[in-house]
Amino acid sequence: MSQLHENSIIIDGLNISKFERSVFEDMRKGGVTAVNCTVSVWESFQKTVDNIAAMKQQIRQYSEILTLVRTTYDIFRAKKENKTGIIFGFQNAHAFEDNLGYIEAFKDLGVNVVQLCYNTQNLVGTGCYERDGGLSGYGREVIQEMNRVGIMVDLSHVGGNTSSEAIAASKKPVCYSHCCPSGLKEHPRNKSDEQLKEIADAGGFVGVTMFAPFLKRGPDATVDDYIEAIEYVVNLIGEDQVGIGTDFTQGYSTEFFDWITHDKGRYRQLTNFGKVVNPEGIRTIGEFPNLTAAMERAGWSETRIRKIMGENWVRVFGEVWKV
Repeated sequence: MSQLHENSIIIDGLNISKFERSVFEDMRKGGVTAVNCTVSVWESFQKTVDNIAAMKQQIRQYSEILTLVRTTYDIFRAKKENKTGIIFGFQNAHAFEDNLGYIEAFKDLGVNVVQLCYNTQNLVGTGCYERDGGLSGYGREVIQEMNRVGIMVDLSHVGGNTSSEAIAASKKPVCYSHCCPSGLKEHPRNKSDEQLKEIADAGGFVGVTMFAPFLKRGPDATVDDYIEAIEYVVNLIGEDQVGIGTDFTQGYSTEFFDWITHDKGRYRQLTNFGKVVNPEGIRTIGEFPNLTAAMERAGWSETRIRKIMGENWVRVFGEVWKV
């Protein structure tokens, strides 16, 4: 691990791995300071609360390497204590059901990032895999309440119309926590140059993913292909509004992908990724230092590396969380 990596704030804007001791240990091995961990996708309010309770139990159980992140101060504390800060995030507003009061309740439980839709339609708006009717009236109220309590709006799997309307409706910065540019590879989950500029022009943020099916060379991708995707976005919107959002799925079997690629986890199949292999050089979370090394190889300045590896995320989290 290089001195630069060791001294930097390292933030992963999206991780949906099978959260257990081995994965958390790999986070420490990789020097990850804080990570947005998905605790809800298709789950109901009750099941999501169960997931949060189980995750909090693990944070207590492994308190020598983990800590809960509620504020940006907790991120700095995690760095100082050589721990990984766990940020609770949703990949679907489904768990809010039709009750605006649940939003503040989840904030009180520690939830700090919520993606509005996961691929398909919900009460808030539409995902990227079907005809997009835009943000609902309820969806506008959801964004207003998320702004009020300090939960970041994530639009990674959200459809284009819903995304544009959400960007316009939010008074706080919103993000694509994990996406790739369509300019390098056309895919329903990738974002066009126009979409990337739209979110940046509104003060929003882009976390670039290394999920191989979205990268130009797919399963043949290496860590340098991931750097190419990050650089593409940086060249488009600048280095201050870009970060990392790996979308690691470490520890899961093929059954997980079967669940995650079906609408509601059990109905029609939306996509088929086949066998997912992370880019060579960053196949595991523990290999995170290779990403910093690849940035150095690409000739990036130390300032840019520090920003993209985590400092940018800290700044934008602070703007939304208010602390």
